[in-house]
Amino acid sequence: MIVGVLLAAGASTRMGAPKSLVRQGGESFLAHGIRHLWTACNLVVVVLGSNASSIRKGVEEEFERLVRTGRLHRDLQHAHRQGAAGLEVRFVMNGDWKSGMFSSVRFGLKQALRLNPEGLVLLPVDHPAVKPTTVVDLVAVLRLALKACKSSAERKGFSYALVPRFRRHRGHPVAVSPALARMVAGDAGAQNLSDAVRRNARLLGFLDVTDPGVVRNRNRPGD
Repeated sequence: MIVGVLLAAGASTRMGAPKSLVRQGGESFLAHGIRHLWTACNLVVVVLGSNASSIRKGVEEEFERLVRTGRLHRDLQHAHRQGAAGLEVRFVMNGDWKSGMFSSVRFGLKQALRLNPEGLVLLPVDHPAVKPTTVVDLVAVLRLALKACKSSAERKGFSYALVPRFRRHRGHPVAVSPALARMVAGDAGAQNLSDAVRRNARLLGFLDVTDPGVVRNRNRPGD
């Protein structure tokens, strides 16, 4: 099982409105993120914080409309091909969201690790332009790296991160092994995700992509 972790807990002060519900191409940033992660993840854990109840209500109503209009039919077919029973998303509340995004990273990873995944993919909600194929490629390479481990014991301790890179610029989402996810989740001394990966990864890989969405974060109107 591959689990996606979608980070959507921030207050969105620069955007002037809940970033999760800002729309692009007819869908909210949050819906884009969930659907993109579904392309390669069996389940998505959404980490909420600021305005949690209104954001969850808004996106649940949005997905009800997507179901009624048949726009999730292809997503469901893809999930079935991956062996999933359906499209699954779980909302979790980070009570410490005010301390910054890294607290949501750690909290989300802890929740996702309870599902005993073979790999995890972390995506901030302010990257709605990431291409689904990028998520698929990251997960494919992550699985190859884990498969290359010579034993289950080596795989269990293999602390690995895979970062997409567009024109030499690092971006999101970041794919991580369970071993690294555990280390990052327990690293209270790191400043952010990049710092935690640097401190804890045994191996860091980069996947060069033709997807500018990996480096385009939407913080303000018009970004």
